[in-house]
Amino acid sequence: MSARILVVDDQPNIVDMLSTVLSFHGFAVDTAGTGAQAMARAGDQRPDLVLLDVMLPDGDGRDLCRRLRDDGYDFGVIFLTARDAREDLIAGLAYGGDDWITKPFDVDVLLARVRAVLRRTGSPVEPDRVLRYADLEFDQDTLAVRRSGHPVQLSPTELKLLRYFLENPNRVLSRAEILRAVWEYDLEAASNVVDTYVGYVRRKLDRLGPPLFVTHRGFGYALRAGRP
Repeated sequence: MSARILVVDDQPNIVDMLSTVLSFHGFAVDTAGTGAQAMARAGDQRPDLVLLDVMLPDGDGRDLCRRLRDDGYDFGVIFLTARDAREDLIAGLAYGGDDWITKPFDVDVLLARVRAVLRRTGSPVEPDRVLRYADLEFDQDTLAVRRSGHPVQLSPTELKLLRYFLENPNRVLSRAEILRAVWEYDLEAASNVVDTYVGYVRRKLDRLGPPLFVTHRGFGYALRAGRP
């Protein structure tokens, strides 16, 4: 079994994104949109870690964290917030939090901190480090890619690109998003580099099975199997 993570946030897009990413990294995910729901889920599901938004519709996430601690829950808590002031960070930790991540956040950083807090709190289970989609597998420890059991040789940039798609399956990703995530810059004029590298990866994967990439002309791409 995987470590169980409770995502508490009232923004559906953030909840959906986190649920997708965490699930694909081998975690079991529960969600809540309010503090009251989070208290109920904590009692029912006994998560190993809570990703907790600070500003909830029915109160402050830091107060919720303190109530959970007062009730004896010792699971890890990572606050999610748009605030980045030093005093906010100190207050969050004082209320019983283990870490603090500001929005918008880098997915790789969030995953690293999730794993770090799970290790510190003694979670007995590490998540599966293999990303999977359809017949495609990406081992994040060895950087080995296989499709239908066959090895696929990719360059470092191609590996980073494929990993980003595997972390966002079925989602249409704009060229600008891909540039920021893979190349870490925002130059729209450089979007042709995205087309070039998607082409490289697509050709290597398509040799071993049905197409996995869908082109959305004028916008970007999606990793989507068996669908137009």
